[in-house]
Amino acid sequence: MSNPIKKIMVYVDGTEQSITAAQYAICLASFSGAELIAHYVINTRAVEDLLKARIFLKDEQVEYEHDMEADAERYLNYINELAVKKGVSVIKKRSRGSVHREIADSIEAEDVDLLVIGELSRIRSRRDEFFDETERAMRAVSCSVLIVKDEDRVWEMYESLV
Repeated sequence: MSNPIKKIMVYVDGTEQSITAAQYAICLASFSGAELIAHYVINTRAVEDLLKARIFLKDEQVEYEHDMEADAERYLNYINELAVKKGVSVIKKRSRGSVHREIADSIEAEDVDLLVIGELSRIRSRRDEFFDETERAMRAVSCSVLIVKDEDRVWEMYESLV
């Protein structure tokens, strides 16, 4: 039987949970030989909402988006460094828009077999649940989704890779 997982995408948003998910995805790619894609989505929808609510001025929006671009580059480079240390190549992908829609579209376009995400934050209300972009992505994608937990165990697994 051939390997059922040929392409893995890990969603990176800069949180500790997404870094842990990336370490786990690196381990999976190493063990399975699957192609690994690290995807960072610059959430322009959230910024547009802040502008509409008059929390941001247009100039502040541009500056904030520039900062988010820099964050995306920094985190994708960090994931690349983690992968290279373990002999795994990673395709860095960055997009702009609504997080859940960008992830779902990218999974379709890249023909991804598995989406790896970090542990979901604790939901305090139905409203929080509705606006959690990672959870919305998990529900919207057409492939299987793996939610990574237990940061210490993942770190040990990552460190044990040769």
